[in-house]
Amino acid sequence: VQLVEYGGGFVQAGGSLRLSCVASGRSLYSYHIGWFRQAPGKEREFVAAISWSGSSTKYSESVKGRFTISRDNAKNTVFLQMNSLRPEDTAVYYCAGDIHTVPPPAADESKYESWGQGTQVTVSS
Repeated sequence: VQLVEYGGGFVQAGGSLRLSCVASGRSLYSYHIGWFRQAPGKEREFVAAISWSGSSTKYSESVKGRFTISRDNAKNTVFLQMNSLRPEDTAVYYCAGDIHTVPPPAADESKYESWGQGTQVTVSS
């Protein structure tokens, strides 16, 4: 499956953005989808993940309560709603697909075999 992220941009602290991860090539159904991010000079880190059915979600402690992951399998799209954004949320955000892991979805990026090209999110203070 090919994944493309949309929705990145520039926002002031306290603002919101919604990222979309759109699949092509095959149905997103059966794929767990994870969102990861990489800030300049830092390693890529887990942000959130959702199971193929949408029944299970997982968040990093740094975004819990502020970000919400959801999916619309009919539209082949996974969303990441980001509220109360902080300057430390500035990063390139990637979505990734995992078809093999038994639920719940993994936070370990090595479990994900399909990756998008990333979208930049910049939060100003």
